[in-house]
Amino acid sequence: MAVTAPADLEIKDAQLIFNQVWKQLEKDYGRTQLRFPKELILLGGAPGAGKGTNSDFIRELRGITAPPIVVSQLLDSPEAQKLKAQGGMVGDREVIGILFRKLLEPDQQNGAILDGFPRTKVQVECLKMLFDEMIALRREFSATHDAAHFKQPIFHILLLFVDETESIARQMKRGREVLAHNEEVRSSGLGELWEERATDFDPALARNRYRVFKEKTYDALVSLKEIFHYHFINAQAPLELVHENIVRELEYQSSLELDPRTFDRLRTIPLASEIVRHARQDLVRRLDAYQVEHHDLFNAVCDFIEHKMMPIIIRHAISGRANINTEDALFHDPEALVILIDVFSERGFHATVDLHRLEIPDRVNLQTGEIQCRVKKVFRINIRFRGSQIRRG
Repeated sequence: MAVTAPADLEIKDAQLIFNQVWKQLEKDYGRTQLRFPKELILLGGAPGAGKGTNSDFIRELRGITAPPIVVSQLLDSPEAQKLKAQGGMVGDREVIGILFRKLLEPDQQNGAILDGFPRTKVQVECLKMLFDEMIALRREFSATHDAAHFKQPIFHILLLFVDETESIARQMKRGREVLAHNEEVRSSGLGELWEERATDFDPALARNRYRVFKEKTYDALVSLKEIFHYHFINAQAPLELVHENIVRELEYQSSLELDPRTFDRLRTIPLASEIVRHARQDLVRRLDAYQVEHHDLFNAVCDFIEHKMMPIIIRHAISGRANINTEDALFHDPEALVILIDVFSERGFHATVDLHRLEIPDRVNLQTGEIQCRVKKVFRINIRFRGSQIRRG
């Protein structure tokens, strides 16, 4: 039976490994070049949960240009193969060293998706230390020309979950699809063969693969739940719903992504969502106030809308857009324009008003030849609403 190292010993091992790797990175790159991705998404998923299916969607959603970093593939890199050829083992130290160097590549700077990391307690602790060092680098260079390269780091844990029964069923389904595809490729000579994994053909092996996921990857990611942003996605739902859940979980949050100084400057400007949340109640209060406090003006505006504007708007019901110009003196009172816009809003229209001042020649001074003009105010009212749906074809 395997003996598990005590937790405190694993933490000490992690500290030792991290310090060795970090010291070597500083030596090879220099501190000013330790530019890790601002956003790191730790993508975990049960076998068959759809990591491959969803990773491109996540990249597009977050503006990440680099392909996901699949740790198992990194361990087949020339660096790892050279280590194996020399009789060495690819343990936590080697994984951390290879991964950190990969994260420093220029194409990772827009953000990175990590598939298959962390998987051990040591890797979990090293990830925490990386976050702390990124914070320290940001403070160190905050007042320098390099500040833009050391932004507030954001680490997300995104866990795609399916239960054991669904996982095994999906692995078996994938096996059948792989066999059918490869048979077609071999018979036609066209296309490329897909990888045939033993776990996709044997339910017992598939079940064991799921168990390994629960005991290693799942537990490692959940252990970071209280530290980083954690997103649990039910991947058993239809793909469209899974995508909706991912969008909702990863939607932009300025307080997380902006530099705190930038956020502090912007926070006094209200969010659109905050304004919209109370818009209806505010509109009702204003309309009731017009009826009480500006009774005559309110009635005059309503009469103008009903008798002079609605006949025109009705004729534009198909397009859902009407432009109406008026010189009516009623609107020389700014409060009348406010009332007009609110009345249309209450009735389900969107109204905007532009005031155009036109200088109209009025008289000529015969002695000086000077042309005297009067100003004509033209109110251009634009009304938009959902037009008629006409069936065509």
